[in-house]
Amino acid sequence: MKRIRSRSLSDRIGSFVRDWSVPRQIAGQSSATKAAESSLSRGLRPRLEEADTVGTNICPYCAVGCSQLMYAKNGRVIHVEGDPRSPINQGTLCPKGAATLGLMTMPDRLDKVLYRAPHSDQWEEKPMDWAMDRIAHLTKRTRDETFVHKLPDGTIVNHTLGVGSLGGATLDNEENYLIKKLFSGGLGMVWIENQARV
Repeated sequence: MKRIRSRSLSDRIGSFVRDWSVPRQIAGQSSATKAAESSLSRGLRPRLEEADTVGTNICPYCAVGCSQLMYAKNGRVIHVEGDPRSPINQGTLCPKGAATLGLMTMPDRLDKVLYRAPHSDQWEEKPMDWAMDRIAHLTKRTRDETFVHKLPDGTIVNHTLGVGSLGGATLDNEENYLIKKLFSGGLGMVWIENQARV
């Protein structure tokens, strides 16, 4: 019994040494002869090989606007990487951009509108159209209820302090310009801020 065990151990060690690339590289074999390969690495295949679609995307996590390549198989994203054609990021991604796949596919990610009515302890699923209409209705109602045309001394202000806006860092200059025009000029909001400055 002991002889069989020691023989199998020596066989395993011999197999490991024969398959280990370091002795071959020390012996002078070059990478052209695939000296660095092992039986395990020869069997590995890139997951991008399985993709049937490759699309482009702009990373949503800041205003830099890094380009991403999105690889999909059967309509499901399987890999995300930086797009080397982009003059902005030249194929690189920061940790947030590199985590795009995980953030998109994590099982706890919310992908439905959840609404909790006042004084309720239950969340309800609602359609997106309902949520957008509700946001517009509540914004207009609050603005109308809190709108100030002029101050007691007669100064015309045409503003509301009842509604504010906190923009995200993914907004670019043009989007911030439009938000400022709509919210301050159209709705009379005073409190307009951007997360990038907070």
